[in-house]
Amino acid sequence: MDVAIMLYENFTALDAIGPYEVLSRLPGSRVTFVAQRPGPVAADTGMLTVQAEAALGDLPRPDIVLVPGGPGQAPPTDSEPVLDWLRAADPAATWMTSVCTGSLVLAAAGLLAGRRATSHWLSLETLAEYQAEPVMQRVVTDGKYITCAGVSAGIDMALELAGRIAGTATAQSIQLMIEYDPQPPFDAGSPRTAPAEVVERMRIRSRRAAAQSQAR
Repeated sequence: MDVAIMLYENFTALDAIGPYEVLSRLPGSRVTFVAQRPGPVAADTGMLTVQAEAALGDLPRPDIVLVPGGPGQAPPTDSEPVLDWLRAADPAATWMTSVCTGSLVLAAAGLLAGRRATSHWLSLETLAEYQAEPVMQRVVTDGKYITCAGVSAGIDMALELAGRIAGTATAQSIQLMIEYDPQPPFDAGSPRTAPAEVVERMRIRSRRAAAQSQAR
């Protein structure tokens, strides 16, 4: 079972690495990091690189595709090689998945039109621009398309996918092995629960980052 995790410059590391930790433990799975060109790909912090082992064209028919997200304008929603690869991989793939704003990439490829999907809360409504139906949930499944909310939600999505593929017991074993037992010190992981001033501060920061990116 070939799992292709797509990388691009300024992707968010946990979006890719969290699901990798789960999916690499699925019996019979082979996870490959792919990018437009093989080689190191820098994450959004600039302090970490992940090695893309293969070019997109080297893995044309993966069983599972996973697209991570990235901040601001990072997701390659206008990269034709990326979008063409996703469109070509889609018919044979058993599962097409994304983490965070990776759903915008799937949507830009036309794969989420008319489908329920989610994304990072700051980018959720952008899905509607691609004719997808935005849903504010941690993990959303519509047919073979599974999207999830921001960053850490990728672990939840991958565990749900593991359960669908290999059964609940296997998914539970993987969860136990990676000791995924969230007990955060603050109840601020969602705009529904975070203090209003924190939510507004993050909205302002996001708008400024987008404006700076567009000005470059």
